[in-house]
Amino acid sequence: MHIATQKIAPCLWFDTKAEEAAKFCVSIFKDSRICTIARCPNEGHETHGKEAGSVMVVDFELSGQKFVALNGGPQFKFDEAVSFQVYCETQAEVDYFWSKLTENGQEGSCGWLNDKYGLSWQVVPIALLEMMLDLMPGRRSG
Repeated sequence: MHIATQKIAPCLWFDTKAEEAAKFCVSIFKDSRICTIARCPNEGHETHGKEAGSVMVVDFELSGQKFVALNGGPQFKFDEAVSFQVYCETQAEVDYFWSKLTENGQEGSCGWLNDKYGLSWQVVPIALLEMMLDLMPGRRSG
């Protein structure tokens, strides 16, 4: 049995909403799923401080990309230093992801947004990337 099927997977630190946030994301992206949910054991309460049986870690996939969501406590918050880019082929796709990800979140400018859990996303039309590359002198292809 392979525990890690992908070399690198982002770990997202939540206070207590790891499972809720993972389910939110899975509901938006095709070919996505919750893989496993690990719960806090009775042992180690003095270390993890969580109620036995509460969600500790959620492994999930978004469009084939593995993620880990951890209920680690209130110490850390998300900011725009790290964001996830969603590449869109059509305007309908842009509109879909924008409306779903900003629901109870916060709109930004230039395709940036924060979802209701504070994660930063960029909804990126592929046509925009192609135009930007066409404007770059001496760009390398491939």
